[in-house]
Parts: sequence; C-alpha cells; structure tokens
Amino acid sequence: MTNKNKSISYALGAVLFWSTVATAFKLTLRGMSNSQMLFYSSLTSVVVLFFFAFINAPKELKQFFSKHHLKNNMVLGLINPFVYYLILFEAYKVLPAQEAQPINLTWPLVISIFSVIFLKQKLSLRTILGLIISFIGVVVIATRGNIFSLHFHNLYGVVLALSSSFIWASFWILNLLDNREESVKLFGSFFFGTIYTGTYIFFSGSFGPIELKYLFGAIYIGLFEMGITFFLWLKALSLSDNKAKTSTMVYLFPVISLFFIALVLKEELFTSSIIGLVMIVGGILVQRTGNKEEL
Repeated sequence: MTNKNKSISYALGAVLFWSTVATAFKLTLRGMSNSQMLFYSSLTSVVVLFFFAFINAPKELKQFFSKHHLKNNMVLGLINPFVYYLILFEAYKVLPAQEAQPINLTWPLVISIFSVIFLKQKLSLRTILGLIISFIGVVVIATRGNIFSLHFHNLYGVVLALSSSFIWASFWILNLLDNREESVKLFGSFFFGTIYTGTYIFFSGSFGPIELKYLFGAIYIGLFEMGITFFLWLKALSLSDNKAKTSTMVYLFPVISLFFIALVLKEELFTSSIIGLVMIVGGILVQRTGNKEEL
C-alpha cells in the first residue's frame, strides 16, 4: 500500500470514529453526569496519550514536571479538557445532537478570528465571507429555520455550544505557542484535566455508582474522541502528500454523524439542521481555500 493510500485509510478511520462521538455523548449522558463522563473518558485518554507520548517523544516526557512545562500543562488542562468538555457535554444534554455538533463545529472560524487578534495574521475578504456564511448557518440551526422571526428554540444550549467553540479556539492558540511535541502536550493537558475533574466531582458530585454500559460509553469517548483518533489523524497528515486536501476530509464527519444520530438516537433530522450544517462547513471551506498566506 502506498503512503497516499495509507494516509487516506488513516484519515477515513479517524473520520469514522469522530462521526460516532456525538451519538456516544448523548447515549452516555443518559446514565452519567457531565463531570462523571468527562472524568472517566479523560482518564482513559490519559492512558492512551501517555503511550503515544512515550513512543514519540520520551525525552520531552521526562521533562513533564519541569517548572515551565508544568505551568503550561496546568493551564492547558484547565481549558481543555476540563472547562471545554463540561460546557460541550452540557450543550449535548440540552440540545439535540444534530444541533449541538454543527454549532460546536464553528471553532475553526473562531480560530481565524483569534489568529487575527492574537497572532497578528491578515484578515482576508474570503475569511469574512466564510464567517458570514457559517454564522447564518448557526442562526438557521438555532431558530430551526425561522431566521426572520429570530425565535431561538433553546438559546441556552446554543450559547453553550458556541461558547465551547471559543474555548477550544483559545486552547488551540495557547497550544500553538507551546513548541513541544503534540502528544506530550495533549498528555499533559488531559493529565491535569483529569485531576481537575476528579477534584470537582469530589467536592460537588459523585463518582458512582454507574451502570457498566455507561462506563463503557465513557471509555469509548476517551478512546475515540480524545485518544486513538488523534493518532490516526496525525498519522494521516504525516503520510499525506497534500496536507491541505487531507485536512478537508475532517469535514466529512459531521455529515456522516447525522446518519448515526438518526439511526441510533432516532432523532428526526430537521431540514434546518442539514441546511445549517452545509452552510457552516461551506463557510469553513470558503475561508480555507484562499491564498495559503491568508486565513
């Protein structure tokens, strides 16, 4: 098998796994609180990410508790997974999966805005157009097609889903400024994120009892939302001869995800969700197809 075919295989594997996580979120939240699901899934991801970090950058891993790296790990872990996933899981709890996922998918556009503000990158007309298209897509989903009345079906859930995009974009910007190997950074953030979540549960919630099927759900999320899928995606990019083209494959997953949402969760798909999703993904692709020097 050629590197190109291997790259496609790894990318499709990552996309397929990511396509299932919205459904896994909703199913697991039926038997767990947000914090419980985050604790058990992030604990699972810590084990997986430690393995990848040990294989990819053992020397950096030995510096894990150095003063500078420790500070970065603690800050990154507070943002993601702790705050990010608690808010995202709450959005999934109060919104249909078909609405929560596309709205959360606006994070690449928020990154574009943050890159202009904090990284001093240029703001192109193509980026502005992409932002407008995707924003209209969010409004279509949030109002379930009643965009002129601006009657939001669940404003609280929409705000949560949008907030998660801003939090993830903040994490991405800070992560970009840290030049350590990716798996080491992720291991560090999830290590401390798990500690934060465990402390939060200890003082405000409960670790159990939890039915085994829901525990398996959290482990599945830890493996395929936060752990193994990350490795598959990076492997796909490393083997690709056209990383820009390979990167666009990630936008297949919300489309495929609708199939699992309808089939497993039995959600009746709204026309507004499909149109809004197409607009959000379209807006992202519009702002990414310009000059490589621009956003």
